[in-house]
Amino acid sequence: MKIFKTIFITFIFLTCTVKADLDQNLITKFQEGGKLIFIRHAYAPGSGDPQNFNLNDCSTQRNLNHSGREQSKNIGKLFSRHDIEINNVYSSEWCRCKETASIAFNKFETKKFLNSFYSAQFAKNKKKQVKEFQKFINNWDKKENLIFVTHYVFISEILNYAPSSGEIVVADKNLNIVDTLEIEY
Repeated sequence: MKIFKTIFITFIFLTCTVKADLDQNLITKFQEGGKLIFIRHAYAPGSGDPQNFNLNDCSTQRNLNHSGREQSKNIGKLFSRHDIEINNVYSSEWCRCKETASIAFNKFETKKFLNSFYSAQFAKNKKKQVKEFQKFINNWDKKENLIFVTHYVFISEILNYAPSSGEIVVADKNLNIVDTLEIEY
């Protein structure tokens, strides 16, 4: 039993150190600049949107709960704690994305190309949004980091990666994933 405890405690300490190193590597990459930082909106219980969904009425949408707001605060703390310069934050027009961006960064600009195309109502926009995103990236100066607060479907379409709620996915200018970081709530 004593050996099991020793192995277990050693494992805990080793994994914590590895996680800290991974986080520091990611922080260094942020500080270098020139990264595309995709953030899936913070935790909003459920999936998709209600039947009566209206883009202009947050009360009809799936929104962040208390945990999602805490997760958004933690995202912001990560950037401020490590003095990561934030110039441009772009958000989907969905309320859960705007609230995530507002809580985490206090500023954002909405971009239609970051909107969800999960529901049948918006699925027809997918190709146009991807094309507009590519055009936007082609005009980017590639010196500063860009932050995109968006949806699972958008990130999975652009990066072929399935993010968790509030997860940060960092890509280079060629849309190759550099690293990821899940933020607790």
